[in-house]
Amino acid sequence: MSEPLPRPARCDALPEHTDYRDTGCDLAPSCLACPLPQCRYDLPGGLAAMLRSRRDAAIADAVRRRHLPIDDVAEMFGLSRRSVFRALRRVERPGRQQ
Repeated sequence: MSEPLPRPARCDALPEHTDYRDTGCDLAPSCLACPLPQCRYDLPGGLAAMLRSRRDAAIADAVRRRHLPIDDVAEMFGLSRRSVFRALRRVERPGRQQ
């Protein structure tokens, strides 16, 4: 019986004996100390998208639960009426990019 062939190296395998430093980013000194629930670089749109999704949820709460008029919500968040409607649409259909 012949010996089995060695398995080929994975194309995404990390090199051995390499020093990977956890240098963090402008938000935290290291990834392990980061306050974000998910890395900003792993999300499409990065940190801006993460912050925008929180703002959009607050807008939806103000309009739907607190029944505030669109003009008042727009003024509260420093946005135009159209931006408030866009935020509401993003909350309704989270998978769609705009």
